[in-house]
Amino acid sequence: MASRHLARSIAMQTLYEWDFTGMKGDIQKLIEKNINEFGPGLEDVNKDFIRTLTNGVLKHHNSIDQIITKAAPEWPLEQITMVDRNVLRLGLFELLYGNREEVPPKVAINEAIELAKNFSGESSGKFVNGVLGTVFRELEEQETP
Repeated sequence: MASRHLARSIAMQTLYEWDFTGMKGDIQKLIEKNINEFGPGLEDVNKDFIRTLTNGVLKHHNSIDQIITKAAPEWPLEQITMVDRNVLRLGLFELLYGNREEVPPKVAINEAIELAKNFSGESSGKFVNGVLGTVFRELEEQETP
């Protein structure tokens, strides 16, 4: 598994665990525990990437959740599986707040789809693709004069 993909997987697992505990607890301890458990030998740059992703999702949590609700109106946030919800949060953070030169939007979307396929149900990849694709198209429309 490529280092960046592994970093995203660890960030997603950390967000899942945080969500599972009712969004309580010390997220920094969860990050470090998961880096040590799932990413031994990762380079510091990838450990920093995990921290950036996880802390970025937490910082923008409310606005990201509002975007999910708007982009998937037939799926109330509480009814989206916990894995899919956190994959979407991660993908939207990269899509909306990430460095586009470092991670182009289509890469962020593809990585989120792969996470959904690897960690969730059969239809999760399509669901994540649909939600992130909708947001991406809206972004492109806003950026086009």
